Amino acid sequence: MRVFTPGEVAANSTNKYLGVLVAAKYARGLNEFPRDRSSSKEKKLTTRSLEELTSAQIQYRVVPRRRPE
Repeated sequence: MRVFTPGEVAANSTNKYLGVLVAAKYARGLNEFPRDRSSSKEKKLTTRSLEELTSAQIQYRVVPRRRPE
């Protein structure tokens, strides 16, 4: 299992906290797609999403929250 440092995550996102949130949301999205369950060597979705985030394969944008008036 690969260990991702906060510096690696922050390099391709605004900060390490936002990077982890983006990777977690992406992993939840990946979980909705069907997968081949016969492969025992398949990586975990969180590992896969962090790898894609650190290699700049995930494009995201931050949408500001609206405040009720």
